[in-house]
Amino acid sequence: MTTRTKPWHGVMVATALPLHDELSVDNEGYAAHCRWLVENGCDGVVPNGSLGEYQTLTPEERAKVAETAVAAIGGERVMAGVGAYGAAESRRWAEHAREIGCGSVLALPPNTYRADERAVLEHYRQVAEAGVPVVAYNNPYDTKVDLTPALLAKLHAEGLIVAVKEFTGDVRRAYELAELAPGLDLLVGSDDVLLELGIAGAVGWIAGFPNALPAANVALYRAALARDLDTALPLYRTLHPLLRWDSKIEFVQAIKLSMDVVGRRGGPCRQPRVPLTDEQSAAVRAATEKALAEGIA
Repeated sequence: MTTRTKPWHGVMVATALPLHDELSVDNEGYAAHCRWLVENGCDGVVPNGSLGEYQTLTPEERAKVAETAVAAIGGERVMAGVGAYGAAESRRWAEHAREIGCGSVLALPPNTYRADERAVLEHYRQVAEAGVPVVAYNNPYDTKVDLTPALLAKLHAEGLIVAVKEFTGDVRRAYELAELAPGLDLLVGSDDVLLELGIAGAVGWIAGFPNALPAANVALYRAALARDLDTALPLYRTLHPLLRWDSKIEFVQAIKLSMDVVGRRGGPCRQPRVPLTDEQSAAVRAATEKALAEGIA
């Protein structure tokens, strides 16, 4: 059973990018990872997001990553990240996504400075001209630009976006968005409010921890959307010590380590990210091993 009716619906995994020990991209391993996620119930993948360390990739590497995902699981299942310093670059990446057949793109607002509303609107106008459905990504902690419900309603009314990845963790925004832009799809953007936003009307999840534990997280997502709390709450309580890492600075390192623990190579990260501390590593390992011991995968 799946709740997916559009390419940006369902569990879309913001994929971690496996790297070789010398930090080159393991494209073969990435293709296998994308296939494994779909085989375990995920609806698609989001390459070249922050979890995929896109900021550290060369243009050639970044293009290859998106192309690898499309070749592995089909373009309709791929939402390519098009985050960039400015609208022209974001639009070029959206055009590349269109050319290789992606079903949608994930677009941050301008992320080199604190853009005002006029700059944000113009940014999304240019990205939308690529002709691929655009999912806006609201992460004011990192971008310093808050896509408020009122601003998102303007973007949607102009036909520039079809959905929003909402990362603030403020569940109240779900209800305001439903009032101001009832046709705008809400996607869970931070793993540790999945249940709350699922109950509030989300139709998708751009997810981090399914990289390590896909089947259990898909079951949690479906139970949340079905308001099946008897199923969802026990799973949520077990998984939450891991899910909350998605909202921490070290989320990439934590998710990659959890992947390593379950036997799916996460591997190292490129700079400027540094390895987890011993205390952080122990916490991630313990939470992952506890979930495995309870039969969660």
